[in-house]
Amino acid sequence: MTSTSNSPLAALSGLICFVLVVGGTSGLLHEWFGWIHFMGFVRFLVPGGYEVYSYVVMIVLGLAVGAAGDAVTRRGRG
Repeated sequence: MTSTSNSPLAALSGLICFVLVVGGTSGLLHEWFGWIHFMGFVRFLVPGGYEVYSYVVMIVLGLAVGAAGDAVTRRGRG
């Protein structure tokens, strides 16, 4: 696997995007179907009683961070 950018910002935004999207999806699956948490540590970021909303916000925020990191990377190349 080759990276199109060697920027530490691109790597960090990619990591944050992955953690938020996968953690939020895992949390939603756990809340709706009772499956185990793949990334159980994200439950400490969620206030009690607002689990579903918080996991949806995590997914949206993760996608936004990923898009912003991609935009910064593209702007730096061109």
